[in-house]
Amino acid sequence: MIDVEQSPNGRLTVTMNRPERRNALDSSGMAALRDAFVAAAADKGVRCLVLKGMGGAFSAGRDLKQAQDLQPEAALAQHAAWGEAFQALRRLPFPSVAIVEGAAVAGGFTLAMATDFLIAERGAKFGALEMANGFPAAMCTPILAKKAGPRLGLELALFGRIETAERLFAAGLINRLADGKDGLTAAEDDFVGHILALDPLAVHQTLTAYRSAEAQPLEQALNAGITLNQLIEASGRFKRA
Repeated sequence: MIDVEQSPNGRLTVTMNRPERRNALDSSGMAALRDAFVAAAADKGVRCLVLKGMGGAFSAGRDLKQAQDLQPEAALAQHAAWGEAFQALRRLPFPSVAIVEGAAVAGGFTLAMATDFLIAERGAKFGALEMANGFPAAMCTPILAKKAGPRLGLELALFGRIETAERLFAAGLINRLADGKDGLTAAEDDFVGHILALDPLAVHQTLTAYRSAEAQPLEQALNAGITLNQLIEASGRFKRA
């Protein structure tokens, strides 16, 4: 259900491979996704993680057909694995990029929003559809609160409507739009290739500084930037540039 392919250049591709269910994730899929992220973080040869779905869809999120049959203990374990997958994705020491075609809805929307970057086919559809079933998008809501503007983020979490890639691109939630499958592949290769061409230590330092700054007052974040510059100076990296 979760395929992992590593390229010699440092690209790790994680593919949700359950096209007959629009790549919906059951308990084993959630755990496998978490394990793939954890293993990637520990692999010194990985410099960028690419997340995608098989068969013309990104993911429909949680497999509700299985979920309704879970006993309480199994349901709690599933929710824990799902949360741990997002924590592991957030802690990756290198960038993550979602490549979206087709539907990225419910938990699939959450996954797409949780990555560092998002590239989408122009016709892709997104949405926190949990609300359409009468329950909050509990994992997506905090991610939207961080990634989207306050008014838009609340609308996306609360309304539970299908949203176009065009609208999310205009709102800054998608980095690149592509036309058709071939265009999506080309955009992925260009975007990920640019990341892989950068100095890996500088990428890691920028990613770490950016994530820290998101949760800090500006003055504290600037002080951290001063410290980072001093460390770079002491290492001699400025002189080698």
